[in-house]
Amino acid sequence: MTAYNRLSTYFELLNWGKSYLKDSDIDEDVARWLMQERFNLSQTDLIIKRQDVMPEEEKKQYLQDLEKAKNHYPPQYIVGREWFYDRAFKVTESTLIPRPETEEWFDRYIKDLPDKSLTVVDVGTGSGVLGISHKLMRPQDSVILTDISPKALSVAKENAKMLGADVTFLEGDTLEPLIEKNISVDLLVSNPPYISEDEWDEMDQSVRTYEPKSALFAQSNGLAIYERLFKQSSMILSSNSTLLLEIGYKQSNAVKKLVRQYYPQADVEIWTDVNGLDRVIKVIV
Repeated sequence: MTAYNRLSTYFELLNWGKSYLKDSDIDEDVARWLMQERFNLSQTDLIIKRQDVMPEEEKKQYLQDLEKAKNHYPPQYIVGREWFYDRAFKVTESTLIPRPETEEWFDRYIKDLPDKSLTVVDVGTGSGVLGISHKLMRPQDSVILTDISPKALSVAKENAKMLGADVTFLEGDTLEPLIEKNISVDLLVSNPPYISEDEWDEMDQSVRTYEPKSALFAQSNGLAIYERLFKQSSMILSSNSTLLLEIGYKQSNAVKKLVRQYYPQADVEIWTDVNGLDRVIKVIV
């Protein structure tokens, strides 16, 4: 690291960081992202400070971050946050890192809901991005966040407190905690585990190594959680209610078949993402 020690300005250190990561086949833009997020710099801030000398403590921290990133550790876990719908959410290895594809379909549904107050459940909430973002956009709705992982719920609770979202938390497997409390809901949203174990080799190394397996993989070729949700949901859904579930891009036909098995008369729609891939199944029952 002799070369690194000789550098001083933000611009010099950023360029070194890009090359350092590129040598390990890591996207060089991660170096910029880490610098901005770690030191709370906007793109404009970075331009203005490009010739400024980076304080020594920041320089040491930046090198530590780069070394972790070089080993494929997700940058969001390095700084402990990711952005979703223009808000920073805490993330840890107990929670999935929010993806742009999820943000895309959240933006689509949140803008098209009726004016009346709804009871909403975010199943398998993880860091809480869907349920918390919903509540902040629609304060009139009652929003419940569930997860089987107490560690994930702890992170979601921190995010709700930090962002000022008045939501309810229930720990349990899929819809069991709502069934136990006889709670009726109008809208069910979820980004459940849906990756088949056969797709392990297709996953990015950082995802396979560091993100929680229980939030990624599901049995029955990735369909197990969908079947459980459709089977249980009849016990908690109100009339004319809606399910919005993220799906794998190859799963739409298989998930549709499950819908027809439990809700033969339901209206079913598949939403595609910005890349034209199947991303969400919308079910109105």
